[in-house]
Amino acid sequence: MMDKNKGLFLCVDDERIVLHSLRDQLYKHYGKTYVIEIAESAEEGLEILDEFSQDGYIPLIIISDWLMPGMKGDQFFIEAHRRFPHVIKVMLSGQVDSTALQRARDEADMFDVISKPWDAKELIRSIDEGLLHFNSTASGK
Repeated sequence: MMDKNKGLFLCVDDERIVLHSLRDQLYKHYGKTYVIEIAESAEEGLEILDEFSQDGYIPLIIISDWLMPGMKGDQFFIEAHRRFPHVIKVMLSGQVDSTALQRARDEADMFDVISKPWDAKELIRSIDEGLLHFNSTASGK
């Protein structure tokens, strides 16, 4: 079984206020158990995933916006999935192209989509379900 102190949550959004709000909400629920990182772009998010995984951390949850400058959320999920297929991916966005959502489901095994503005309880519920899914998948292998 995985050392929970080595689990990583990553939040990616180009709006700092969203990132800080997400980080605060996640820290309240998971901060003693998991490392919570934020990134202002998909490219920065991929760098964080790579760096932390090289240091022995296991990327568990990625929460990402869809509409960002540069790489959009669906492409980010696809690339993150290629590198870390086990990671649970949750799209948190105010506007998402339906084709992009389908691509994220098909090519990146996206776990959930939550609309902005989000309800903290809904987000925590989704993450808890994702962690259960991750643990059942990891123990089933």
